[in-house]
Amino acid sequence: MHTPFKTSLFRTTLLAFVAAAPLFSACSDDNDDPTPDDDNEQITTVTYTLTPTNGGAPVSVTYKDADGDGGAAPVIGSLTLAANTTYTGELTLLDETKNPVVNTSAEILNEADEHLFVFAPAPANLMQVTLTDKDKNNFPIGLKTQLVTSSAATGTLKITLRHQPGTKNGTATPGDTDVEVLFPTTVR
Repeated sequence: MHTPFKTSLFRTTLLAFVAAAPLFSACSDDNDDPTPDDDNEQITTVTYTLTPTNGGAPVSVTYKDADGDGGAAPVIGSLTLAANTTYTGELTLLDETKNPVVNTSAEILNEADEHLFVFAPAPANLMQVTLTDKDKNNFPIGLKTQLVTSSAATGTLKITLRHQPGTKNGTATPGDTDVEVLFPTTVR
């Protein structure tokens, strides 16, 4: 014979299992969870190094946002270049939120057909930047450049990394922005 206590305990236990069943059945292994294939890169440091083709000393400018998006403001250097000079340029990008530091430039090069750097001087005649490296589809990348300055002037150089998985066509239009930096620039 069942006592009221045993019946009540049985009902409470049964109801608890019935209520918990959807929780257990809703869980699945991690292999079933969709994961984004093409996340934007985490970039905390951008260094643009320019070497004059006439044999002068290299010039570098750096953007650094050590804590990533949000938090402390980034530190942005100024770029000073010689007038009427041709430079070869190379970008180095890092993710310093990781230990060890991740060389994001290498990741971008490995996924070159998904990335495009866009260089926008202001005023437009401050300099001319030509992207000299290409991806497997013969579209420009922009980790390597040739930069030619004009006569003495001041302005800015905006460097934008566009993430364009499956949509890269050689223009800045498709995709998302991974990083955008505005360097104050003096040509003298």
